Amino acid sequence: MGSSEERVVAVIMVGGPTKGTRFRPLSLNIPKPLFPLAGQPMVHHPISACKKIPNLAQIYLVGFYEEREFALYVSSISNELKVPVRYLREDKPHGSAGGLYNFRDLIMEDSPSHIFLLNCDVCCSFPLPEMLEAHRTYGGMGTILVIKVSAESASQFGELVADPDTNELLHYTEKPETFVSDRINCGVYVFTPEIFTAIQDVSSQRKDRANLRRISSFEALQSATRSLPTDFVRLDQDILSPLAGKKQLYTYETMDFWEQIKTPGMSLKCSGLYLAQFRFTSPHLLAGGDGSKTATIVDDVYIHPSAKVHPTAKIGPNVSISANARIGPGARLICCIILDDVEIMENAVVIHSIVGWKSSIGRWSRVQASFLLYFSWHDTSVICYFPNALFFNQYPDNVTKAGIIFCNICNTIIISVTCLTLC
Repeated sequence: MGSSEERVVAVIMVGGPTKGTRFRPLSLNIPKPLFPLAGQPMVHHPISACKKIPNLAQIYLVGFYEEREFALYVSSISNELKVPVRYLREDKPHGSAGGLYNFRDLIMEDSPSHIFLLNCDVCCSFPLPEMLEAHRTYGGMGTILVIKVSAESASQFGELVADPDTNELLHYTEKPETFVSDRINCGVYVFTPEIFTAIQDVSSQRKDRANLRRISSFEALQSATRSLPTDFVRLDQDILSPLAGKKQLYTYETMDFWEQIKTPGMSLKCSGLYLAQFRFTSPHLLAGGDGSKTATIVDDVYIHPSAKVHPTAKIGPNVSISANARIGPGARLICCIILDDVEIMENAVVIHSIVGWKSSIGRWSRVQASFLLYFSWHDTSVICYFPNALFFNQYPDNVTKAGIIFCNICNTIIISVTCLTLC
């Protein structure tokens, strides 16, 4: 164990509005890190995990969003966890490592012995105390959380090779064209402050190369020789790859769940993973009910205290219901996220869908997604919005707006998740 006087800080990269376009339309109303998964903002899950780190002094959120967009949440979570949380806004892109280096003076204010670096759009159990303990045992500059995946999917991530006995990182390559390993980078790290020296070295080398190129103006114009800005440093290509095999970096493998949250469909899956985790970490957040005085609850379900759910409704598994939602009699909800101020009327069915803020699902409506789903209409309809719709039609009725995306040849939906929002 480390000394009780040692201090640790955590940095969570939250991105910005120019990033995460695959998460639309859900990120059009609020910043992606504040989108609720299992009833809590996405960024809340890594923040809560950081709270378990021994001797945690500070949590920093680094991103491109306007400070006002995070002000209320940062204040609220700081009071809730009794740990200072601070949002730091980047003035321009610096890269995953450059962004850390840009705020090095603030990060080092508490003279931390270790610095955690996490990506907000990662869903996992975040075994941070275990990582820290392993990192101290290894004695290197950094430790990377890794997981084993299928050989087919590995190329979508950073693949790595580690020594099976010492766990030293021997080789790292980002999204290789050919198979390297079925172990991938999870986007969760712990470093000593030496990481800042490593980042500075990259910037200095890049500056030296840029000065040499000025000798030939023709060479400087060639795309093959153009360099990145000296203060733009990528953690994967510029730090992990060069330091692999130099007894500086090590790995810690998790056997638990891990996913990236890049699309609306993945947010639905990750919400379910966090709900399942609540059984062990936060059982008080899970709803219960047997259908007598309260709704029938199946497996893992979160219901906000302000939501109103009729006793004859049946909810679950994998359902998250947000603030001020109203679930009518006989409604059936399976594998879905219901956002703030949504109304689901009597006997409506919602399956594998995300129902957006202030939307309304009419009586006897059915909202469901599958690869080939036939949609039967009743006296009401719903609105389904997708950025690249094949076909969009509107139906005047008692729902706020109505429409469904079809293939206009076979009248089928050919998507894997339904997002319901107000256009």
